[in-house]
Amino acid sequence: MAIIDIEAPLHEAHRDNHTHRDVNGGWLRPAVFGAMDGLVSNLALMTGVAGGAVSPRTIVLTGLAGLAAGAFSMAAGEYTSVASQRELVEAELDVERRELRKHPKDEEAELAALYEARGVDADLARKVAGQLSRDPEQALEIHAREELGIDPSDLPSPLVAAVSSFGSFALGALLPVLPYLLGASALWPAVVLALFGLFACGAVVARVTARTWWYSGLRQLALGGAAAGVTYVLGSLFGTAVG
Repeated sequence: MAIIDIEAPLHEAHRDNHTHRDVNGGWLRPAVFGAMDGLVSNLALMTGVAGGAVSPRTIVLTGLAGLAAGAFSMAAGEYTSVASQRELVEAELDVERRELRKHPKDEEAELAALYEARGVDADLARKVAGQLSRDPEQALEIHAREELGIDPSDLPSPLVAAVSSFGSFALGALLPVLPYLLGASALWPAVVLALFGLFACGAVVARVTARTWWYSGLRQLALGGAAAGVTYVLGSLFGTAVG
């Protein structure tokens, strides 16, 4: 009679389904930040100008100018930031590469010591370190992971960060302008659409975090609404003073 191992398929299924989301990529943070910033900043800018009792045409021009200026600023800032970070990491990798070439035995001993510090037996740690050090590129990757906490093959892309920031900011900043472009002459449709967009963005972000969708959505809604309210009041005060 054959014995059927019912645990093996379960273990295999668990391995197949055990996946993680990309938490190190260069697109998520700038995309999320860009969309939120586009919505909040352009909504606040437009409500501040509207508080000064200007014409709808002026509000539209203000919103479009804010969209263009903010999108290019976000893209340039993200590109510079990520490129600088990547250049710093690559410089550190060059230092590690030189050390591996000049002092391979010292670096191998250093790697063995790291494994020993994590509880691996001394003999096994030396054997593992020696085997991993046979391939220079593999040795570099291991040292980078252990000493610098980075993956040399998965560095963030400045171009991806810039494009993500530009597109997401422009999309977010477009929402409060859209009602005016479609013929609205009052401010409230722009505010309603922008606040709905903020809640939706917060809810979507919650799918890749530990927060509930309604909490994240309401938090973004409250922050964006507060910014719009404050700038509207300031615009009214400045408009009265200037007028």
